[in-house]
Amino acid sequence: MNRSMKSKPKFETIAIKSTENKYSDSAPVSTPIYLSSTYKRNSDGSYANDFVYSRANNPNRAIVEEAIAILENGKQAFAFSSGMAAISAVFQSLKTGDHVLLPDDIYYAIKRLMEEVFNRWNLSYDLVDMSNIETVKKAVKTNTALIWLESPSNPQLKLSDVSAISEIAHQNKAICAVDNTWLTPVFQNPLELGADIVVHSTTKYFGGHSDVIGGCVVMNNEIIAEKIKNIQVFSGAVPAPFDCWLIARGIQTLHLRIKKQSKNAMKLAKYLENHPKIEKVNYPGLQSHPQHLLAKKQQKKGFGAMLSVLIKGTESETTAIAAKLAYFTLATSLGGVESLVEHRKSVEGPDSPTQYNLLRISVGIEHIEDLIADWKNALSLKN
Repeated sequence: MNRSMKSKPKFETIAIKSTENKYSDSAPVSTPIYLSSTYKRNSDGSYANDFVYSRANNPNRAIVEEAIAILENGKQAFAFSSGMAAISAVFQSLKTGDHVLLPDDIYYAIKRLMEEVFNRWNLSYDLVDMSNIETVKKAVKTNTALIWLESPSNPQLKLSDVSAISEIAHQNKAICAVDNTWLTPVFQNPLELGADIVVHSTTKYFGGHSDVIGGCVVMNNEIIAEKIKNIQVFSGAVPAPFDCWLIARGIQTLHLRIKKQSKNAMKLAKYLENHPKIEKVNYPGLQSHPQHLLAKKQQKKGFGAMLSVLIKGTESETTAIAAKLAYFTLATSLGGVESLVEHRKSVEGPDSPTQYNLLRISVGIEHIEDLIADWKNALSLKN
């Protein structure tokens, strides 16, 4: 991206300019897909643009990594084949015997990852209520190396004070990592709040169309960057060129999609909050959310497009309501242009701490009147 301008361009402009093609002599406006697994050496043994082998790097991946780093105000970014691969890379950068603090309502797959994989590495962890600063302070141990945050959390939408917890981590010579998938840099920049690492499942809002799997790790620390880069290259969990091309294309419309989705989510949350069949709505944009003021402080540009609701009813009644929705597809994942609804406990399994009557909602870009009418209809039916 041309950095000759004195003033920093706005997010929308960066999203377009940072994903432009910069490697083709034919100068196409739309970036080509570079499917080659290997690259030709010059007669002197050098390589054009330093591309050698696509596991190490390729043009499509380089474009995505640079774009996400710029958008997150980071210096380094490394793309992976999935969000879980990106998360795993952060844990792999730790050493045997290290201790990790995780949110007590963390995404269930990360808890399984710690139990099924990193337990064999002798990485220990504790689950902590990250919404309580004093509880976090007391949970830190002498061997705590990483404090991991989800803000908002999945699926309870609890917030963590990123600045305060980053400070706690640094006072104890630990690092703070934030999963920023749900908000994206459109609404929140954890590195600016003091975090050391930002992680994304680029499957979600960056891709934006439910047709690609990917992940990314962003930071401003060269020591951490070297560790993550080595894990990326030598472990080989890298995205294919076509995956990167899809994610780069999604980045160009990210701000348009998620702002529309967030606007829809706020209106839907307000409607559901006042419905007699809804026990509770979890959405930081609502004044009723216990951490609404914190959301306004660190999510300065919006509250996101994810919410969850507790239904006044049994588990079977809850799943029946989800099944009756016409414009909300009953499916896992989030961040696509289409609205989704999911009964999380049945996905997470019998050990899930998620309430039996909770539905997680990913709000899309459909017309809000249709989305509200859909819920009105589903909630009015006898189950």
